[in-house]
Amino acid sequence: MEPDTKTVNKWLITITVMLPTIMEIVDTSVANVALPHMQGSLNAGTDEITWVLTSYLVSNAVVLPMTGWFSRLFGRKRFLISCITLFTIASFLCGAAPNLTSLIFFRIVQGAAGGALIPSSQAILMETFPPRERGMANAIFGIGAMFGPIIGPALGGWITDNLNWRWIFYINIPIGILAVIMAVYFIFDPPYLRRSKLSIDWWGLGLLTVGLGALQIVLDKGQQDDWFNSSFITGASIISVLALMLLIYVELRHEHPIVNLRLFKDISFSAGNLIMFMIGFCLYSSIMLIPLFLQTLMGYDATLAGMVLAPGGVATLLTMPFVGAIISRYDGRKVVLGGLLIGATAMFLMQRFTLEASYWDFVWPRVVLGVGLAMLFVPLNTVTLMPIPKEEMGNATGMLNLMRNIGGSVGIAVAATLIARYHQFYQNVLVEQVTPYNLAAQQRLNVLAEGMQQRGMDGVTAGKAALGALYGVIQKQAGMLAYNRIFWIVGIAFLSVIPFLLLLRRPRHTGESAGTH
Repeated sequence: MEPDTKTVNKWLITITVMLPTIMEIVDTSVANVALPHMQGSLNAGTDEITWVLTSYLVSNAVVLPMTGWFSRLFGRKRFLISCITLFTIASFLCGAAPNLTSLIFFRIVQGAAGGALIPSSQAILMETFPPRERGMANAIFGIGAMFGPIIGPALGGWITDNLNWRWIFYINIPIGILAVIMAVYFIFDPPYLRRSKLSIDWWGLGLLTVGLGALQIVLDKGQQDDWFNSSFITGASIISVLALMLLIYVELRHEHPIVNLRLFKDISFSAGNLIMFMIGFCLYSSIMLIPLFLQTLMGYDATLAGMVLAPGGVATLLTMPFVGAIISRYDGRKVVLGGLLIGATAMFLMQRFTLEASYWDFVWPRVVLGVGLAMLFVPLNTVTLMPIPKEEMGNATGMLNLMRNIGGSVGIAVAATLIARYHQFYQNVLVEQVTPYNLAAQQRLNVLAEGMQQRGMDGVTAGKAALGALYGVIQKQAGMLAYNRIFWIVGIAFLSVIPFLLLLRRPRHTGESAGTH
């Protein structure tokens, strides 16, 4: 008879499930910095090469909510080991890909295998620790989850510069082999989750794949294709809406649905997922905005922009263990409230960025945001998953991770669209001030023209050059105002979900919780 998970040291199980988690999370961001190198090597256009990222995210999103169902169908240990193995093989094939088409195909396989790693690992970790220690379990998981975005871009940049872009995939091979070996020896299916015969929910499988796949493509490509002015985006949106509406109908009627939507009957679980969606929206949009602001307006290179983000990640890592200890004793909802307020404060600090700001002016708001994020993910995971029975933990963790990812995709899409729209708006507002009747504008033009003339230009050429230089200044100022406005909007988004905290169930800190029967 196989030994029960309880007979294995919980820290060995923790290390075992964190290896594939970190490997998968690093891989979502490691390829970003290598795209220009891949583009040259594979002779691909800018639009084509972005499918290396999009294909991974689409297949990842589709598999996330299916994790619990697959675990019941194949047995969780067998399914986890299969996913790690497939992810490792796909990583090798991505590195060896001879052309863009094969690379995109292998990234789809890699994303599908990786989609199940995080929910499975989180479900195992939640079950390994007793209820009163689940806050610490989530803190440990959170540290691994934050480790990926911090190390991913830096590691990808270093490998690409010093070795070759193919090695960003090859480094997964030894980690994957070690993770498989440890999973074989230290992970065991609990008695209630042995492999069982299920009627395969083909309709649910198909509708989920089409609905989420189309949604992810709309969010990734919408701004690039000018949203609903594109027939492709309009068509994909209609397909996504119809497929997801049909999915809800089919899944609520199926005896063994591939996604158990009945979990959303629990108001606390539904509220937790909504809050997680908004946190994903705020986190991913802000993480995208900061380096973009620094590189487009401040002239920072990718490395220096990364050095602005890194201290915030370190602040999250340092804060998470304390948060894990606090929520083992105190109401996690209050910690989430504190995290939302701190996150909003960080955004309002970023709203004050100027073109004269120093490196440390950018770092400190990011550190404040890092502390806020540590106070959000750990207690929200713990409180949201608390009422879920162990039998449904895989389903629940899959849905929670999916909500965070979709929230992130929506956040990035909204932020990218607002940057373009607000930049144009503020540019029009500022250009209107450059008239012969605006004394400040004329003084600035005269100063610039005099400077040009001192460099040897004639009066007419200097006047045109001064006008061009002033337009460049207006462009930068318009960009800064656009970013400031979006930081303010993200701050308001943090505050907007505070009322939903009232719907979360009060956590219990003594005895067995509802999630342990």
